[in-house]
Amino acid sequence: MACLIGLAALTAGAQGIESVMSPGKVIQGHAKFEDDCKQCHVKFDRKAQDGLCTDCHKDISADVRALSGMHGRLKPQACRSCHSDHKGRGARVAEFDKKQFDHTQTDFVLRGKHPKVECDKCHVSGKKYSEAPQTCNACHKKDDVHKGSLGAKCADCHNETNWKEARFDHDTTRFPLTGKHIDTKCADCHKSSNYKEAPRSCIGCHKKNDDQKGHKGQFGEKCDSCHGTKQWKSSSFNHDTDTKYLLKGKHRSTACTDCHTSHLYRIKLSQDCYACHKKDDKHKETLGKDCGSCHTERNWKEPGKFDHDATSFPLLGQHAKTDCKDCHKSVLFKEAPKECYACHKKDDKHAGNLSEKCADCHSERDWKTTKGRFDHDKTKFKLRNAHAEASLKCNACHKDLTQFRNTPLDCFSCHKKDDKHEGQEGTKCESCHSDKSWKVARFDHSVSRFPLTGRHIATPCKDCHETARYKDAPRDCFSCHKKVDKHKQKFGMNCETCHSTRAWPLWDFDHTNRTKYRLDGAHRTVACESCHTQVAPKGKATAFVGSTCIACHRNDDVHDGQFGMRCEQCHVTDNWKKFKNRAGSAL
Repeated sequence: MACLIGLAALTAGAQGIESVMSPGKVIQGHAKFEDDCKQCHVKFDRKAQDGLCTDCHKDISADVRALSGMHGRLKPQACRSCHSDHKGRGARVAEFDKKQFDHTQTDFVLRGKHPKVECDKCHVSGKKYSEAPQTCNACHKKDDVHKGSLGAKCADCHNETNWKEARFDHDTTRFPLTGKHIDTKCADCHKSSNYKEAPRSCIGCHKKNDDQKGHKGQFGEKCDSCHGTKQWKSSSFNHDTDTKYLLKGKHRSTACTDCHTSHLYRIKLSQDCYACHKKDDKHKETLGKDCGSCHTERNWKEPGKFDHDATSFPLLGQHAKTDCKDCHKSVLFKEAPKECYACHKKDDKHAGNLSEKCADCHSERDWKTTKGRFDHDKTKFKLRNAHAEASLKCNACHKDLTQFRNTPLDCFSCHKKDDKHEGQEGTKCESCHSDKSWKVARFDHSVSRFPLTGRHIATPCKDCHETARYKDAPRDCFSCHKKVDKHKQKFGMNCETCHSTRAWPLWDFDHTNRTKYRLDGAHRTVACESCHTQVAPKGKATAFVGSTCIACHRNDDVHDGQFGMRCEQCHVTDNWKKFKNRAGSAL
């Protein structure tokens, strides 16, 4: 129990023991931490002491991390290597040899005359060395004869070698020096130490030259428009490149004041010809005020520049060779007519029948040549194929020049002489013929009264149509096929009853369904002529043939009519020699 009481008493007095064991008083800046050793020391770890130093001295810590300032450029070492404490309140723990100090290890390298300047000129007593100003103006503000008008960047003109010797690059200003300005002394332009008050306009310095030259402000204050910095007396103004008005012809030798009679910039000089040449306009403004369309600067009286193609009446063909006076009877040129008929009425051989639009057919190249000029497609009769051939002349259809509009549009009117049908097919030639060729390449017989089928399709036209009078051709079979009728008219003239157009040798007649006499037995194989022996009457298919057996088999009746004429009561059609029994079956 006594031991615990003693240990507690020892702990309570630990702070007093540290104070007793201290090697000495700390400096005045650390005095508030003198009784709290852990603010600067870490038990049993001397290296950790540097971290406590930088925790308090944050500006030094920042330099070390950024490798800037004196502390940032030193090789890594413990703080106590240079700074030690416990030497009393007035001890100087940051003392160093000022004469041996290497200023290049700081952020401000001493150049020019700065190495010869005493330290206390820049480093004020009571402040840290690192707080010394680094800008020129901070130390040399009293030397600024410009009184701040040029800003605080003294180094733009002055250097550390000689403050009074200024070196300034005038090209970095709003007024770069060129020509003779380079050799001009600063004081000639900068009348006061406030350099920015110097004028930047030419007239600001050269007004007296403007008066001597004779302009006296008439051409404004932009002297550099004509004059340059190389030489004041000679004018460098190029009217062709420096303005929008090129000087040509006699304008080039004209004095400036002949056109520019007032202040150049206050009163804008018009660029149009009419402003100066109004008195020379003989057209009394009927052609507008664009004199340059016809006249040139070389000679006002020589109007050879006019481009007639720019007007509403371009000159083409023979018009380009026509003298102006032939159309323009007076100087009021716009009074000249633009219609063809106004000038060419005397040449109209159509007597006004085709209206006054001569250009629809005629051209400026040659009045007499109309081929290819007129667009016939715009009429009611479009020219196609053979009608459009170059060999076909207009007078082939248009017989009378004064009656072009009355020319018939139907084929027959022109091609009546070519009608080999002698009017039999009517007047609608286009039903068979086309404008490609008068000859018919292929006629659609299906639209006629005799559609072609079977072998008729491949039959040449001339085999049926012996003449161009096509409607004279017969439509019945017998008229064409009489020569191949092997029946010698026994079956009449209606060949189509048995035969078809597919092939003449092929035939088919259903005697059972088409007549009242049904063929059965041996009758099926009997030739038609065996029964039909007489020539058919006109209009009939066959001559009358009886429907009884005796009508054909009278010569076969060995009974000599003893049993009557109903042979079918005993005989059968399969075989004449066979006959029926009482039951009705053949024996």
